[in-house]
Amino acid sequence: MRRRALLAAPLAAPALARAEGGGVLRVIVPYAPGGSSDTLARLLAPGLGAALGQTVVVENRAGAGSMLGTEAAAHATPDGNTVILSDMPHTIVPAMQPNIPYDPVAGFAPVALLGVAPFAMFANARFAARDAADFAAQARARPEALAVSSGGSGSASHLVAELWQKAAGCRLTHVPYRGAGPAMQDLAAGQVQCSFSTLATASAQVQSGLIRAIGVFADAEVPELPGVATMRAQGIDLVVEHWWAVLAPARAPQPALARLAAALAKVVASPEVAPRLAVLGVTPKQESPEATRQRIIADVARWKAVVTAAGITP
Repeated sequence: MRRRALLAAPLAAPALARAEGGGVLRVIVPYAPGGSSDTLARLLAPGLGAALGQTVVVENRAGAGSMLGTEAAAHATPDGNTVILSDMPHTIVPAMQPNIPYDPVAGFAPVALLGVAPFAMFANARFAARDAADFAAQARARPEALAVSSGGSGSASHLVAELWQKAAGCRLTHVPYRGAGPAMQDLAAGQVQCSFSTLATASAQVQSGLIRAIGVFADAEVPELPGVATMRAQGIDLVVEHWWAVLAPARAPQPALARLAAALAKVVASPEVAPRLAVLGVTPKQESPEATRQRIIADVARWKAVVTAAGITP
């Protein structure tokens, strides 16, 4: 009898969740455990479950550069009980892989933007550049003599670097690495002169004093980088934010999505979650579902133009 009860327990919990809150909420993370999206999903899950009266299950569906999990979310039953925690690469993948098995815009209904993290330009601490404008002037004087590291060809850090070079009117030598971590490590070691990333990725090297931020891709200076001027203030008209958002399959019922959006806003602002978001380098930001849709549309167009202009291939 005890064994039978233990076997029945996993089935009883979802049934109870359905009775109390309308079903188990499945949050797909299209990456392996341990990354920023996975960490964010698991940070939100307990409070979200309490706010909704549902069991929230975080499901990692990594593979094919996030396409596997994104396809699963796009083709899930649109009943409001399956969502995906997406981020900026959602809009980069279509530019790198034109034959993806889903539509990054029409295939999804935005639920809520969770937060953003502006990109920044980092230079080796020993490199003699006062700021990004000075770095660009030196790069224009010596085309391709200065090197930029990235997390890999077609990665967000690579595309931001290409976007910056076009806006700044200079050319750097691109050195791709197997991930943002190794790219920052070699920047700290002086093997390359600059890199583009969020503060969360570069914080360890910044705190060690081996690299420093020389420009931030934000509308205004960010508190985490005091004294670092925006790119716009330096004459380089660029704003680039890494974003995280919850999306549902298209045609999911709007009342369910509105209820989920309200619960997410409550959890993100809670004293249990908000300080931990700051540690992750994520600034909470709310906007309407339509504004999030327009953000996705704009990013899809932006990164497609960058990939085409730079001739980047998978």
